[in-house]
Amino acid sequence: MGIPENIDALLVKYDITQESLARVAGISQAAVSGWRHGKKPSNSSLRKICDHFGLEPNDILSDRYGLASVEHAPSIKPIPVVASAHATVPLVAIGRVHAGEVTEEEEIEREVEVPASVLGNHPRAFALIVEGHCMDRVIPDGSHALIDPDKEPQNGSIVVVENDDHEAIMRRWYRGASSLMLSPDSYSSKYEDIVIRDESVAVRVIGTVVWYQSAEEME
Repeated sequence: MGIPENIDALLVKYDITQESLARVAGISQAAVSGWRHGKKPSNSSLRKICDHFGLEPNDILSDRYGLASVEHAPSIKPIPVVASAHATVPLVAIGRVHAGEVTEEEEIEREVEVPASVLGNHPRAFALIVEGHCMDRVIPDGSHALIDPDKEPQNGSIVVVENDDHEAIMRRWYRGASSLMLSPDSYSSKYEDIVIRDESVAVRVIGTVVWYQSAEEME
């Protein structure tokens, strides 16, 4: 796990696009794309990113301590959210869902803090506890993920969806002209793409991931 995964984790964590990150760093989108393929950011770009997001260089550069470093992700149990910085905004919890193996639903009576600036852009968001492995290239096991039920997924977005069997999973969303593909983003090969071509198969989008906080950051 290194610079490409850390850059991807930064984009998800702060709900920004590659174009927005390029503006923050004062470089081209092509340069950001290069980082996502393993190139190292310049000291100048790295400093701008760290200053803007309040990060340390190791958050971007380190294999072991970077934003994407804490292993594993999704099976998910939702919890109410409290905004930090530092207003309190309770949000509605839904039942337990998963992004890996199926688990029984349960209600969670807890609150977590998220940045007020993030919650301000997603006022109806709710939190999920992430457990499992199928998204472990991006979101670490034990993270709190913020889910916006109003945000339309774009190709590549991380979403939580529910199928006809009322099983909810977390995957990357790819919509084609005649099919929908829900893809894992995992280091394990055991998770496969879910491809839906039959329009009669209903898939309900529960929400799009707009921010997460790793377990290490919560300690």
